[in-house]
Amino acid sequence: MNYKAIIADDEKELRGYLKTMLAETWPELEICGEAANGKEALKLVESCRPQVAFLDIKMPGLTGLEVAKKIAGFCHIVFVTAFDQYAVEAFEREAVDYLVKPVIKKRLTQTIQRLKKQLRSSPEPPAGLAEMITHVLANLQGNANANYLRWIKTQHKDNIHLIPVEEIDYFQAEDKYTLVMTAQGESLIKKSIKELSSELDPQQFWQIHRGTIVNVSRIENISRSLTGRGVIKLRKRPESLTVSRNYLHLFKQM
Repeated sequence: MNYKAIIADDEKELRGYLKTMLAETWPELEICGEAANGKEALKLVESCRPQVAFLDIKMPGLTGLEVAKKIAGFCHIVFVTAFDQYAVEAFEREAVDYLVKPVIKKRLTQTIQRLKKQLRSSPEPPAGLAEMITHVLANLQGNANANYLRWIKTQHKDNIHLIPVEEIDYFQAEDKYTLVMTAQGESLIKKSIKELSSELDPQQFWQIHRGTIVNVSRIENISRSLTGRGVIKLRKRPESLTVSRNYLHLFKQM
């Protein structure tokens, strides 16, 4: 029997990447639809009637977890997530299928083998799946305040890289994108400074300008310019960063 699946992720490139990986590892699986947000995913499940749904956990509108809670009785679910300590721990604890971005072929193959076994024994999703997802949601909401980004995902051509936030010196706005600056070089991401400011640990990263967020541990010293603005010298970097007057209060404790 041939099975159908949907892929839901708000990033088109990552949907395409997973679709290609699935074509290689499960060629008989039909991808009957792709969704860019949670509401589209719900509509696809209703119209396509897939046996499997691959859901990114962070999507606009409805998250993958919220979608999963609604469709748990209709299909098998595999969550796809950027590495997140709390999410991974919650998935492991509840024995829920998940893949960590960037998806690795070995892990995907293991997940597919498990899905095929489940589908052969019963096309119906596991009993109690909705309850498992409710527990995962409760665990994640309990850790919401500590659930800061631990990795930044970047893409160069067909390669996806994960940069640990500890390795990042600073973020700099660049037109509609943001530059991620590390000792190894620079990368562009689509997240805005505004988005990053709410997703990074405020104990580790400070916004010092409308277009700049700095890793506090990389600061060597700060001085004042003739115009009254702050000037940050970073460790092992030649450039300096400007601190606007609105953010100078952050450095009173240093």
